[in-house]
Amino acid sequence: PFTMVDGGHLMYYLIEWVTGKPVSEGVQEIGFRIGTVILISLMSIAIFNDIMRIT
Repeated sequence: PFTMVDGGHLMYYLIEWVTGKPVSEGVQEIGFRIGTVILISLMSIAIFNDIMRIT
C-alpha cells in the first residue's frame, strides 16, 4: 500500500479484519517503505516529464 496518507491504514485494517489478528509493526514498516519508494518514483517521473516538455 501507499504511504499512510494514501489510505495505507485501510489496507491494514482490511488484512486485520480478514485474518483476525493485527498486522505486525515490521510488516507495516516494510509497507511504508515500499509505498514511499513508489511515491517518490512517481514524483520523479512527473518532474522529469515536466522538464522534458519545457525544453
